[in-house]
Amino acid sequence: MKIAYISTYPPRECGIATFNQNLMRAISANFPERKSLSQGGFVVAVNDSESLQEYEYPQEVKYVIRQNHQKDYIRAANYINTSDADVCIMEHEFGIYGGESGIYILPLLNRLEKPLISILHTVLREPSYVQKIIVREIAEQSAKIIVMSNRAVEFLTTIYDIPAEKIQIIEHGVPDLEEPEVNPVLNISSFKDKKVMLTFGLLSRNKGLEVVIKALPKIVAKHPDVMYVVLGNTHPGVVKHSGEEYRDSLKSLAAQLKVSNHLAFINKFVTEEELINYLTACSIYVTPYHNEAQITSGTLSYAVGAGAAVVSTPYWHATELLADKRGRLFDFKDADALAENVIDLLDNESTMTEIKQNAYEYGLHLRWPVVGAEFIKVAQEASSRHDFRDKILRNSIVDPEIMPTFNLAHVIRLTDDTGIVQHAKYGIPNLKEGYCLDDNARALIMALMAYQRNKSPEAFELLPVYLSYIHYMQTDDGNFRNFLSFDRRYLDEVGSEDSFGRTIWSLGYLIGCAQHNSYREFAMELFQRSYPHFKKLEHLRGMANTIIGIALYLKAIPTDEGMMAELIRLTTPLIEAYENTSSPDWQWFEEKMTYDNAILPLALLHSYEITSNEKVKKIALESMAFLDKLTLSNGYLSPIGNDGWYYRGGSFPTFDQQAIETMAMVLMHFQAYETMRKPEYIEKMFLSYKWFLGENTLRAPLYDHETKGCCDGLMPTGINRNQGAESTLAYMLSHLTVLKAFELEYEYNKFGQKTEVY
Repeated sequence: MKIAYISTYPPRECGIATFNQNLMRAISANFPERKSLSQGGFVVAVNDSESLQEYEYPQEVKYVIRQNHQKDYIRAANYINTSDADVCIMEHEFGIYGGESGIYILPLLNRLEKPLISILHTVLREPSYVQKIIVREIAEQSAKIIVMSNRAVEFLTTIYDIPAEKIQIIEHGVPDLEEPEVNPVLNISSFKDKKVMLTFGLLSRNKGLEVVIKALPKIVAKHPDVMYVVLGNTHPGVVKHSGEEYRDSLKSLAAQLKVSNHLAFINKFVTEEELINYLTACSIYVTPYHNEAQITSGTLSYAVGAGAAVVSTPYWHATELLADKRGRLFDFKDADALAENVIDLLDNESTMTEIKQNAYEYGLHLRWPVVGAEFIKVAQEASSRHDFRDKILRNSIVDPEIMPTFNLAHVIRLTDDTGIVQHAKYGIPNLKEGYCLDDNARALIMALMAYQRNKSPEAFELLPVYLSYIHYMQTDDGNFRNFLSFDRRYLDEVGSEDSFGRTIWSLGYLIGCAQHNSYREFAMELFQRSYPHFKKLEHLRGMANTIIGIALYLKAIPTDEGMMAELIRLTTPLIEAYENTSSPDWQWFEEKMTYDNAILPLALLHSYEITSNEKVKKIALESMAFLDKLTLSNGYLSPIGNDGWYYRGGSFPTFDQQAIETMAMVLMHFQAYETMRKPEYIEKMFLSYKWFLGENTLRAPLYDHETKGCCDGLMPTGINRNQGAESTLAYMLSHLTVLKAFELEYEYNKFGQKTEVY
């Protein structure tokens, strides 16, 4: 069996790097015929710099990811997939991968075609929204999640909703080394003829070393031969930003307390053999972390494995590992309690011997070869399973079970008696930004669709609010303003053509609804008053939105010859734009693709439905296929980003991805299905919809299951966590469209036509 490891790796000074190297060696130790680590697999190492040559890696490192280069992660997935690895092991800690909370790892994991085992070194009790997303997605992609404590299992099942059967505890490994007969450390000046209290690991402020120094005066008053030794370099990230400020502050504190002669720093990154020498040479090992939120501590595991007498604060890992008299606990930041415990142990040699013996015996089952054998069993089980082979297929098949339950809670939160508020800060309405016509037009369509589905009284109550806003924004000449302040002041005289077209779309949709004649008649009045402005439209997207509204109107009132002529007239500029610009390698309406792109083919599909013009259909399908090729070819939707447009012959802008792009794709494929009745359009529609649920470039869902809103966009480093009206309505309209498509497809297939979807 060969294993691909994704992790930091020595010579990078990082605890996870050391862990991964030890794990690789431990697994290899169970195969004595192997002469080198690279015979059992390879490492994909994560660099914390811009250079691929930052570290002189050993031969088992075959590929390097630069932490903040997103494309490196995609290339790494391809490298692993084409390798001879049977299974992949990923070490996870939020800080070692790029993007917000390390979100760049998700696209790599999603692309893996090898079974994945993920080792979580951190499991937070209060994760951020993005951190929870990342852990859930890791679990989704993994055959098994490995954690090192029972508390981690509790958190994963209760906070992250990960099934318990997917989680396995394998405790942190420790060196398979015994105390040397002659320990060279005992000859070091800070150890010779001393009772040593030891702490080791990379130094940073959260380690709480100042608590030990504050305890020293009381300890040395009773035991003047005590020496506190701090073994380890300062964390590289701390050095980069603060230098040795923390170490210097500890020295200063010791001087103030007059215990400088009882404090020694050994500023080096030691080998495991050296570490065992230090651990077995000390009298007491101390981990004085400041708070309980430490789910795993490799240094604590090593100390227990070496049979040290440990005194620790009661962080999560310590409470488990030091149970059953394997160590002593004292409260956080309580220097007096620490001093009392240390003095008691130094005064009672039999008690200290018992703790050491208990720790040593427990540590025997933590030895790395034992841990390696456990991982081999997990890897063999994972590689024998075939469910991971179905991942790509599973992602492309329509599955209504994965859709969240439709819920209007966030829309109601954003809506007051004026209309729907334009923006939000996270899930809270941002009243400072007021309202806009675009959002209220979308909200009107959403409320109508929601009411049509299940006669929702909540949706019905929202209808007059949004219709009233549209009426309030219509000017005397029939045009529309767009923006309104929270105190109901008009902020523009004339709105954009986009907002005009979207409003006509919403009014056309309402006119097409058979129910509620009073609302329908009101919409007719607003629609007819706006009619003179149809001829003033100059921009393709304004025309496209208006075409959709007119087509919906004509479905309800097909005898209106004047409106039919207007539909044909507005369709003509789109046809001419396409014919003037398109070529075999650029089947589009403009020299660049900007925003809301799918609205153009969508409008032509609506126009064709009414006019039956074959040229219109041909252009609609050609441009739609071109857009699909650009945005769906990776097996998920990656819409054209708003951070720069896509110019003919230029590079594709991946970010900032917007929800309205996705909504337009969903609506376009739905309309194509209604027109052509080909199941492939249902598949593409649902694939586009899943962008909201995490089938996207960053593998991060934008729909928020807690607020029932939708995040505003997909950024290079993560998610825009604001949940405004545009994105939330885009999600809800997409959701309702998918549900409608399911019903249509079911009705269509009841009559015996063959389906290729379900």
